[in-house]
Amino acid sequence: MSLRIFRYLPFAIAGLVLPQAAFAHEQVGLGGGLVSGFLHPLTGIDHLIAMVAVGIWGAQLGAPAIWVLPITFPLVMAIGGVLGILHVPLPMPEVMIALSALILGAAVAVRMRLPFAAAAAVVAVFAIFHGYAHGAELPKSANPLAYGVGFVVSTGLLHLCGITIGTLTRWPAGERLIQGLGVVIAMLGGYFLALSLGAVA
Repeated sequence: MSLRIFRYLPFAIAGLVLPQAAFAHEQVGLGGGLVSGFLHPLTGIDHLIAMVAVGIWGAQLGAPAIWVLPITFPLVMAIGGVLGILHVPLPMPEVMIALSALILGAAVAVRMRLPFAAAAAVVAVFAIFHGYAHGAELPKSANPLAYGVGFVVSTGLLHLCGITIGTLTRWPAGERLIQGLGVVIAMLGGYFLALSLGAVA
């Protein structure tokens, strides 16, 4: 595959996802349980790009962040999921989810080098809101435990996808591709943030 293809890949990704609606959390007709929980993170572009960005950023930061960040996120997200299932009030979760994509994408784009503890704290804060959105949208027919296991496993696989993409940093062309992908993620996060702020205005 030529470097020219890599150069335009972020724009192709943006073209695929921009037309999709920002209302990806509406699970109309989706059955409950493990499958529903597994599919939920995959049906919302805002969730999906933030999950992948966590994995990429962890790969950029190197050990131990490459593994600890993608482990921290699902564990803390599960706590947020419980809060969502219990309908504990949490301010503007959709805004925070969009903001997470914006900030994590920007972190990838500029190769932000935060101390490990600070990076883990950023990831953990956003994980609460992602988990809350998943839990709050638990289908009435779903088993809460199976649903929770499904969305945690799915999130872990998205992080793994991000880590795999992040290994391209070994090559100069791969590093440029990843930074371009970070720009696309940040732009999409900004797009979803504008929509979310418009909805709450």
